[in-house]
Amino acid sequence: RKGPDRARRPRENRAGGVPPAPGPAPPATTNAPSVRARDTGASRSMFNDAVEAAKTAVSSLRANLFRTVLTLLGIVIGVASVIAMLAVGDGAKEEVLKRISAMGTNILLVRAQAANQRGMGGSIATLVPADADALNELPNVLAAVPEMTGNVTIRYGNRDYQTSAAAVGATFALARNWYPVRGTFFSQEDVQSYATVVVLGQTVAENLFPDGVDPIGQYVVINNVMFQVIGIMAVRGASPWGSDLDDTILVPITTGSLRLFGQRFLRSITVAVEDVSRIDETQAAVEELLLARHGVEDFQVRNTASIIEMASETQNTLTILLGSVAAISLLVGGIGVMNIMLVSVTERTREIGIRMATGARMRNILQQFLTEALLVSALGGLIGVAMGLGAAAVIASFGTPVKYAVEPVVLAFGCAFLTGLLFGYMPARKAARLDPVQALAAE
Repeated sequence: RKGPDRARRPRENRAGGVPPAPGPAPPATTNAPSVRARDTGASRSMFNDAVEAAKTAVSSLRANLFRTVLTLLGIVIGVASVIAMLAVGDGAKEEVLKRISAMGTNILLVRAQAANQRGMGGSIATLVPADADALNELPNVLAAVPEMTGNVTIRYGNRDYQTSAAAVGATFALARNWYPVRGTFFSQEDVQSYATVVVLGQTVAENLFPDGVDPIGQYVVINNVMFQVIGIMAVRGASPWGSDLDDTILVPITTGSLRLFGQRFLRSITVAVEDVSRIDETQAAVEELLLARHGVEDFQVRNTASIIEMASETQNTLTILLGSVAAISLLVGGIGVMNIMLVSVTERTREIGIRMATGARMRNILQQFLTEALLVSALGGLIGVAMGLGAAAVIASFGTPVKYAVEPVVLAFGCAFLTGLLFGYMPARKAARLDPVQALAAE
């Protein structure tokens, strides 16, 4: 009895506990780190290396402050030039397109030119007022206005003023969407009766009449012919080519042809269309009619949309040219970064050897010198952005159109950073591949 009882009772261990029941063993607990822990440790190590490289780079740049400033200067000038030049180029483009658009997007311009000679227009005797009358009969034509221009001398009292005169049809204001701000425009009856009436541009009115004198109703002498002022046109500003559109006077086409210019041939015909969506169709009809009337293609028809497109392409080319010239200075700045970094590697050869001898790896040396180059480029880029925007503001204060945009700033700063990366890699690679023994032996 004593034996079986002892056999059924579980044996106690020395600590007084009961041993575990037989069965599958529990999983063994290991001290190996998890994958996530290893990744976290690696990331922390890389971050610490980057912070240490940045601290070392700052210390090195501060130790050679004058050289650092000279290196920064190239990047700063390059970035500032790119931003300022692109701002000026984009501003000029926007201003030109705005002025052309002010002419109206529903306008066709018919210019006289020699037969089979594209672009030769302005003073060639091919267009006559009857052409404008015929164009007025075409579908979708709101108004076809004959125009001839020339320079005249206008006198009021003892004041003389040199200006340009335009002899136009009565529907000129309608076609150009340019109306008198005071007085009236001349009528079709004035055109038919060869009336000696004149409408003044704002610049002419301000220069010809003294303060306190109302020009409306006054008589002026134009090329020795007496005219009565019946209106003052609204302000238009500058043309796409920079001329003052308000420095002009307008007279009936018949009066100007007979009494001012002594000719019947037109400089141009302005055709305003009713439905802009059909402007190409109307342009084809205008060309067909004039070709049938003249027998030869001695004219040129352009619509404002094509003029805007041509001006946009021209301004884009100018902007690219300005940006390219400015980018050259940024390239020179990048070469300066590379030269200074190569000098720095040569001067610090022994320091590099000591770091390698004390356990620094190639990637640590590469990271340090690359960080220095990127730090210089980034700092130069930030200063350059500020200076570029400041330069653009100064240029704008002189009346030059300037357009501020995010894209040139991002482009210039990105190029500066990329310049530091590309031109800083070669010196950094040279430093990382130094032989520790030879580096320690360097003077």
